[in-house]
Amino acid sequence: MDIAIAGGHGKIARHLNRKLALDGHVVRGIVRDAGHVDDLHDDGVTPVVLDLEEASVAQVAEAITGADAVVFAAGAGPGSGAPRKETVDYGAAVALRAAAERVGVQRYVMVSAMGVDDPPQDDEVFSVYLRAKQRADADLMASDLAWTIVRPGGLTDEPGTGHVEVARSVPRGRIPREDVASLLHAVLADPETVGVCVEAVSGSTPIPEAVASLRP
Repeated sequence: MDIAIAGGHGKIARHLNRKLALDGHVVRGIVRDAGHVDDLHDDGVTPVVLDLEEASVAQVAEAITGADAVVFAAGAGPGSGAPRKETVDYGAAVALRAAAERVGVQRYVMVSAMGVDDPPQDDEVFSVYLRAKQRADADLMASDLAWTIVRPGGLTDEPGTGHVEVARSVPRGRIPREDVASLLHAVLADPETVGVCVEAVSGSTPIPEAVASLRP
């Protein structure tokens, strides 16, 4: 497959980069910072320097033309304020969806977050983030794309275990970023996960079995 990953230098994305490249897929890592180009080369993927926060839909479309799938793994980051939650976590996700529709990329995998089903309505930055992710998910689900949405729990940098708990709703928990990447990797390879929205935390089920359980 030819897969374009928005937020290609993020911690989840870099795990995913390496897994996909090892399988022989062609991977484009979309990054806004040209200083990340060498890291992406090291991962075995092709860097595409493009600021999704500022880019037009036409520019995003150009970056993903010819891809078989896109993954939205971008984010404004923990140090950013509320305005960037809107422009990145919502706006960039919507721009990628519109670009995918424009150039006929049907498969779209979204990295979302637990808590977006019923986000707080206050002005705390994390609440704004959850509402932005909720709107981005809703936008994607309303599209005709072949979407899958993965909503991980609290992210850690611990080594992946290869075991998770996934369902439409799971108890709150944490999950290594490496296991999230492994889950995305498995989802991309399984067309029967189209139309599925799940939460994911660490658990006792091997990831291949967990993904198989998502099939209708």
